[in-house]
Amino acid sequence: MIKSITTDDLRRMEGQEGLILQGCGGPAQEWVDGINELFTEAGILLNGSTFQAENVSVFQHGDLTNLLFPFEGVKLDVGRLAMWRIQTHGQFGGTWLSDYVPNQLGGFISQEQAPQKPKMELLGQDGNIFGIMGRASRLLKRAGQQEQAEEMISRVTACGSYDEALNIISAYVETELSPKPEPQKSQKKKGRNAHER
Repeated sequence: MIKSITTDDLRRMEGQEGLILQGCGGPAQEWVDGINELFTEAGILLNGSTFQAENVSVFQHGDLTNLLFPFEGVKLDVGRLAMWRIQTHGQFGGTWLSDYVPNQLGGFISQEQAPQKPKMELLGQDGNIFGIMGRASRLLKRAGQQEQAEEMISRVTACGSYDEALNIISAYVETELSPKPEPQKSQKKKGRNAHER
């Protein structure tokens, strides 16, 4: 399943690399399937390698729904990908993660600077999505994250399913569904030589 992340999560991904596609309306899974097919035919994805849905992330920025395709775990012809990105920029708004964060989000933040996500257990709690959203919103506001609380509420109320809503909430507060932070060491090594401009 494709996970929802926040722009703050993106800003914590220093040393990682990936392709960001902007303005991805419709079901995210269809985008992943389409990109896998397109990149395989174009010789961008190599040796039967594909982007796995669980590694791809969806995030909102402004009015746009965007997708992040991380390079870790896939074999790519980076030269061909760079050409494809330039040729289709008007259509997909493709950009590298390492360019997007400084240019669109004000730069990367270290783990020490990042505001801590409040913890909230889902297990054994009332399953009403509005109740869960209300609890998460109160926790965020108490942690001084008013903006994140408002962004979360607008995304949850606009989403199409209970599971999607839980994933969105879990991107803002730490629940059993929140993605576990990955160790930084291996990422940095791969990130540096993952692409050339």
